[in-house]
Amino acid sequence: MNIIHQLFDIDFVKQLFKEKILPKYPDFTAIKKIDIKPRKDHIWDQTYHVVIEYKTQFIDKEGKVKKLPIFCSAHSCEPRKNLYRALRFLWDNGFGRSHLTVPHPLYYSQKFKATFYRGAKGRNFYYYIRENRYNDIEKTIPQIAAWFAKLHKTPNRGIGNFNKRNSRIRTAIPGRDHILRDIEIKHPHYYAIYKNLYNKFIRQEEEFLKSTDKRWLVHGDAHPENVIKVGEKKLSVIDFNDLCLSDCARDVGCFLQQFGYMSDRKIEDKVFVERMKQLFLDSYLRYMGFEYTDSFQARVQNYSDWTALRTATFFLLKNDPNPDRAAYLIDQLINI
Repeated sequence: MNIIHQLFDIDFVKQLFKEKILPKYPDFTAIKKIDIKPRKDHIWDQTYHVVIEYKTQFIDKEGKVKKLPIFCSAHSCEPRKNLYRALRFLWDNGFGRSHLTVPHPLYYSQKFKATFYRGAKGRNFYYYIRENRYNDIEKTIPQIAAWFAKLHKTPNRGIGNFNKRNSRIRTAIPGRDHILRDIEIKHPHYYAIYKNLYNKFIRQEEEFLKSTDKRWLVHGDAHPENVIKVGEKKLSVIDFNDLCLSDCARDVGCFLQQFGYMSDRKIEDKVFVERMKQLFLDSYLRYMGFEYTDSFQARVQNYSDWTALRTATFFLLKNDPNPDRAAYLIDQLINI
């Protein structure tokens, strides 16, 4: 039996949490109840990739019930120890108990190759896009910019690279060569376009990174669904599997492209969307103390275009392909 099934067994999980999670919270005396909710459950004979939410009810010293969302991210082939290290580093370096925060890392299990952490309670930013909550979007955009600026300004000398492979366009999972092989086999009419675009993206990135020793901590998957609005002034970002040292323009370009793409499908007021993109960029530059140079603009655009192609790739290569949505993105990239 696949070992990961144990993390879906309520009796096993209760005992595990009693041993590993409860001691992290000295104000709690017991665990009353745990509801198991799979968020991602790809399980095969011996391998797995899962994200599980454990809706946990603790009992405090006064006998009151306290509810906390505990999450587990586990991967049989890509152990989540780097995720734990990344969260631990950020939590201990300005993102713990802050209005700009991250999930609280609890412990890493070598047995399950899994990181357990307390999740952020709130709605992701895409909810506000989908529901056309214009006021909330406009209030939150500068906070998101502030969060990424805070990450990019976090000192990183001597900490090592949490995910070296993800630091470059060429190798970011699943890697350019792997993608080109799949496109050549399944969608050969796009092969030349993909090859030319990837060559352009990689060349521009490498030119900049060779020109400077400066590297920033980069989230690596900056999009609205990874931003959680916890409260009026509190914001968390989640999903740190791709945290690495790279060019800070990557997060900026990625977020701008994903915000624009998601908004384009849900918000009819295109002027508002463009104004929000500009608000994000202006806020980010102000928090970073950057000027919007031609070089930075080109880097942001390069990562934005790469993100659009990655989104198109998802639609082309997923189990139930959506070639129309992919074509919409690829057509926009052909003449760049």
